[in-house]
This record gives sequence, structure tokens and C-alpha cells, in this order.
Amino acid sequence: MPRVTLSPRRRRRHKRILKAASGYWGGRSRLYRFAKAAVTRSLAYAYRDRRDRKREFRALWIVRLNAACRQRGLAYNHFIHGLAKAGVALNRKMLSEIAIADAPGFDRLVALARGGAQ
Repeated sequence: MPRVTLSPRRRRRHKRILKAASGYWGGRSRLYRFAKAAVTRSLAYAYRDRRDRKREFRALWIVRLNAACRQRGLAYNHFIHGLAKAGVALNRKMLSEIAIADAPGFDRLVALARGGAQ
């Protein structure tokens, strides 16, 4: 039986990894062994951070809402509770955008939350 070499498959695999590592510094972009480790690690970080990004943005929206609410004399938790009781179904992202872009609209939401909290 003839001996089968891995040349075509190995070359494809190496090219794919080295292409993914282009832009890395030093041997990480040129040497397969180091490129493979760097690419594997970067993919793991990317997977993890796609989930972390969701947490970080939610925290950012909450910080913005808390600051906007406190400027109007209301705590964030009372604001959210009041909106829930008033039946307002806006998520924190939209509430944060309203607080930034539409101050009069946010004032109306704060008044609504105050009324709903009582």
C-alpha cells in the first residue's frame, strides 16, 4: 500500500491558522506553533467576551439611568419599580437612550414612575 502524506491537508491547516494570526506580533504571526496557540486563545477570549459584553452594556445603561434619575430626585430602584407598577414595558437600553437624547420625555417617565410607585 502506498504511503499517504498529509501535505495538502497540513498546508491548508497551517495557512488557515497563519491567516487568522496575521496582524499578531512577532513569531505569533509567522510560526505555526505559536500562531496556533495565539489563535486558539484569542477564539476562547472572543467567545467569553461576547457574553461579558452583554453584562457590561447592561451595567452601563443602569449607571446612566441611575445618574439621570438622581438628577431628578429619584433613586434608580424606585424608578424601575414605579415604571413596572405603571405598566411601562421599556427595557433599560431604551430608557437609557431616552435619558440621553430626550430629556423632556424622560421627565415624563420619571413623573409616571413617581405616580406608579405610590
